[in-house]
Amino acid sequence: MTITYYGHACFQVETAGKRLLFDPFITPNELAQHIDINTITPDYVLISHGHSDHIHDAVSILQRSGATAICAWEIMGWLNKHGIEKVHPMNTGGKWTFDFGTVQCTVAHHSSSLPDGSYGGNPMGFVVQTSEGAFYYSGDTALTLDMKLIGDRYNLRIALLPIGNNFTMGIDDAITAAEFIKCNTIIGVHYDTFGFIKIHHDEAKTAFSKAGKTLTLLDIGTSITI
Repeated sequence: MTITYYGHACFQVETAGKRLLFDPFITPNELAQHIDINTITPDYVLISHGHSDHIHDAVSILQRSGATAICAWEIMGWLNKHGIEKVHPMNTGGKWTFDFGTVQCTVAHHSSSLPDGSYGGNPMGFVVQTSEGAFYYSGDTALTLDMKLIGDRYNLRIALLPIGNNFTMGIDDAITAAEFIKCNTIIGVHYDTFGFIKIHHDEAKTAFSKAGKTLTLLDIGTSITI
């Protein structure tokens, strides 16, 4: 399982012979200007919610790659209006088997509107289970007791959690979330992109370490294999 970070909350996971791209927001991100989205060729694009900092590059990547989008029903309607037909709609709590494994949609306490201002449906997270193990991407969310269900049901190899605070969980709540989901190996996302969510990297890593967990902050464009 290889995870490549493209900045903000966008990353790609190569697992079970497929490439899963999450929340494509690259071209407007000044920190990711060295990333050429034309080199990103996913098989699936998973979209946690409709905010522009999670969906901005979805249409162009889906059109070029022919990938299938996995997202809320309301986001499917928005994608359809932009000419994207290969979409698998889901909603909170739902689970589906794809050719790479299963996806279960989890609760995310946040908001969701699309770039045109229309309703984006429920924000979600995703638990992905493949032959190489399970991982969790929480999407943009506050800390929630629902996360304990994930820890009870899945043996997670890794989790990707927002740590930037202000719009999502911050460091302290992300550590508690890691405890709830029973996962000690965390990749941080949704930090540094804007002034509201800048963090001190060393302090964040130290806080996780003191809690017996490992926080990895990937440089944009780099990968980790687990």
